[in-house]
Amino acid sequence: MAFYYADSSALVKRHVAETGSAWFTALADPSAHNTIITAQISLVELYSALNRCIRERTLTQADYALVMIDLDLIFNSQYAIVPLSQTVIGETRGLLERHPLRAYDAAQLASAIYSRSEMKAAGASPLVFLSADARLLTAAQAEGFATDDPNLH
Repeated sequence: MAFYYADSSALVKRHVAETGSAWFTALADPSAHNTIITAQISLVELYSALNRCIRERTLTQADYALVMIDLDLIFNSQYAIVPLSQTVIGETRGLLERHPLRAYDAAQLASAIYSRSEMKAAGASPLVFLSADARLLTAAQAEGFATDDPNLH
């Protein structure tokens, strides 16, 4: 059992077949007994990514409907969700001042930092940060996270 923070670029791999999908799907499978943590805003980013797949014709409307049913079932029941709180927003500001990140990427990393702090206080195992975004992984490493890129699997 391990603890992972997954941004939306990792989470989408559970719903759309692409490089790293099999790896992340196995990692997130409830039978693996891993804890997957993500930001509440990941759901917005997933909606965006899946609709982009429709526009790019890599996902049909029929498949989108099935993916959305699956996503709705999985998101709140199988992931630990970090709400966008004032604490997370405050951390986001600092990250944007220290790293060349997009706003939602900084909010993702701030959510992971918040989670790490809560887990450390509870005596839990270290948190591994998962993303398919190189810039975000670099910032996560600078903030002291062990990282992994699903695209490497």
